[in-house]
Amino acid sequence: MTAHVIADDTEALAVAAALAEEFRAGAAGRDAERRLPRAELDRLSASGLLAVTVPAEHGGADVRAGTLAEIFRLLGSADGSLAQIPQSHNVYVNVIRRQGTEQQRKFFFAELLAGRRLGNAQSEAGTRHVQDIRTRLEPRPDGSYLLHGVKHYSTGALFADWIPVLARAEDDTLHVAYVPRDAPGLTVADDWDGMGQRTTASGTVRLAAVPVPADRVLPHHLTFRGPQLHGATAQLLHAAIDTGIAGGALAEAAEFVRTRSRPWFESGAETAADDPLLVQRFGELALQVRTAEALLREAARTVDTARDRLTDDTVAEASIAVAAAKVRAAEAAVEVASALFEVAGTRAALDSLNLHRHWRDARTHTLHDPVRWKIQHIGRYVLNGTRPPRHGLL
Repeated sequence: MTAHVIADDTEALAVAAALAEEFRAGAAGRDAERRLPRAELDRLSASGLLAVTVPAEHGGADVRAGTLAEIFRLLGSADGSLAQIPQSHNVYVNVIRRQGTEQQRKFFFAELLAGRRLGNAQSEAGTRHVQDIRTRLEPRPDGSYLLHGVKHYSTGALFADWIPVLARAEDDTLHVAYVPRDAPGLTVADDWDGMGQRTTASGTVRLAAVPVPADRVLPHHLTFRGPQLHGATAQLLHAAIDTGIAGGALAEAAEFVRTRSRPWFESGAETAADDPLLVQRFGELALQVRTAEALLREAARTVDTARDRLTDDTVAEASIAVAAAKVRAAEAAVEVASALFEVAGTRAALDSLNLHRHWRDARTHTLHDPVRWKIQHIGRYVLNGTRPPRHGLL
């Protein structure tokens, strides 16, 4: 595969805007028929957008967090499933940046610039909690490893060239093993049946004595020692997806009301778009979307500030700002996508129109991690100055 190499933030945003419009056209049909977006992901890879966080010294654009968040917001506004697929890709690029050796960085950044995709094999079912990882790295006499385990909700794995696998070593420390998609003993089942984000193929990865060379394993436990932006960056992208879904739902609701809705007879209006109660409701919904977008930009700014000067204080501020953006984005996505039917009327509920995909995507994606705990951390920070904990979900 060959891929375009994006030069800077300005080009990255222009490419993302163009691709979002292209992907928007087929989003409803892909979701309704559960057509997996293989061609669209190939377009995304070829565009160079998946390599925009590669450091400049390795030939990448090394874009700012604000640019990356806007890329995901644009994609989310077009297709809530498609935008979710590269989220883990970018998270595990960050692990390479922070924990990879020079040789590992050189190898994988070249792969990314060539258009290769990273998936994920991270979450497990039936464990005590989300960070109870039981997949194991078994050492071999030659220094390599064998991987054993089962992973669920493995978004991107089906479409990946490399699958980062979260696993524990013999001493129970957390590592990431980067495994080729076609590695012996690795299987990916397309068994995702979520009501929303239907085309993410977030299925099951099974690892049965999968061989892994030593130089494909990175010490992820070191990521959380000292100030870091791993969780803040990952959550920023989730917030961007939710914000995009909210904006996409609002835009589609407005278009529907302008072109296909009838005014309520008591309004006295000639068109639905002139109904004063609908105008009021659209104003309220627009405020929710604008608030989510503003908090997303502010969160990205604090991440960029912390990236330039990494301290306990700057990363705490970044995590709190991202948490605030994620809370508001989740609320906006669910409410605006639901209100679409309220403002558009009975006809909007027709299954053939598939307008409900926005709500299904929002409701599914916002379950990723509970915003109630983000509000807790915000409160503790404001009231007592308690810095948020160091983990990948904040």
